Amino acid sequence: VKSYSPCNSEDCSCYKSVLLQDLQPFQSGISEDTMDATVKKGVGTHYQIIGHTLYREDSCMFPARCSGVEHFLLQLLDRLPDVEMVVNVRDYPQSPGWVEPPLPVLSFSKTSSYRDIMYPAWTFWEGGPAVWPIYPTGLGRWDLMREELAQSAAQWPWNRKESKGFFRGSRTSPERDPLILLSRESPHVVDAEYTKNQAWRSEKDTLGRPPASEVPLVDHCRYKFLFNFRGVAASFRLKHLFLCGSLVFHVGDEWEEFFYPQLTPWVHYIPVRADLSDLMEKLQFVKDNDVIAEQIASRGQQFIQDHLRMEDVSCYWENLLTHFSQLLTYKPRRRRSYKQIQRSHLRSEL
Repeated sequence: VKSYSPCNSEDCSCYKSVLLQDLQPFQSGISEDTMDATVKKGVGTHYQIIGHTLYREDSCMFPARCSGVEHFLLQLLDRLPDVEMVVNVRDYPQSPGWVEPPLPVLSFSKTSSYRDIMYPAWTFWEGGPAVWPIYPTGLGRWDLMREELAQSAAQWPWNRKESKGFFRGSRTSPERDPLILLSRESPHVVDAEYTKNQAWRSEKDTLGRPPASEVPLVDHCRYKFLFNFRGVAASFRLKHLFLCGSLVFHVGDEWEEFFYPQLTPWVHYIPVRADLSDLMEKLQFVKDNDVIAEQIASRGQQFIQDHLRMEDVSCYWENLLTHFSQLLTYKPRRRRSYKQIQRSHLRSEL
């Protein structure tokens, strides 16, 4: 905490260091040949912005995810230079660190082993994972979810929250198993259960017990301690958990999104080893130091409230594409087979 310097910026420039670090491998420039080779590899969806108009190849593996990306691009067209980019809407990054020259691919999440350039995930608008029956069309509309979670946090202030850990989610990674087993051994300490996902086939997929019912994110706010694990890549739930005003236990540090580096352990959240070997010690610490736990929870909540607004997401997109365009050593030429992307209806649901 002593070395922590809060981000006082009123716009997304507090993330500038993240952006510049991501672009560092491409400082010698991105040639047309490199871009063409990246497009041919099929590692993402190819977009072009030319004359303040957005064009895209026909193929998109996940149309709702592309739509979530396009929402922000369309918002910014009047302010963006001519640029083209490959946007990966898969979960996993696509530019391994050993590939030369590095592939200029935009991905929502990565580890230090990859050189993908991070962008704000499609889930800020739509295309998030569907969770039946509570989020049948998937998580979306971050601005609306912020309001929902703010209302729930107000209903569950710190002194009313239940003093135990809470987790609901599917078994996308066995790293979550120790928490589920701890909950079965010590339900007074942690309430953690596996739910179904699309891959569920039997109780083997929920660690030998029937799947639990899904719990809306707003109901997570009833608990003081909430857990965030990686999924296939970074978990989409992290930003939501902070808004409950609960203390986030962030497990592992391998995966990140563009806003993670500005979150500081022991300032905004409690770090936990990936194998959970230090979990009981840290749970005991926060139970013994309730004031400190509340302060950390409050700082985490405040950071997301102040620096992860929809305008911050749009701002990051604008800075990213403006800087990225400056790395292209050629002028993008429109591919005539690409279709123009235009504004669709406004999503009014979460």
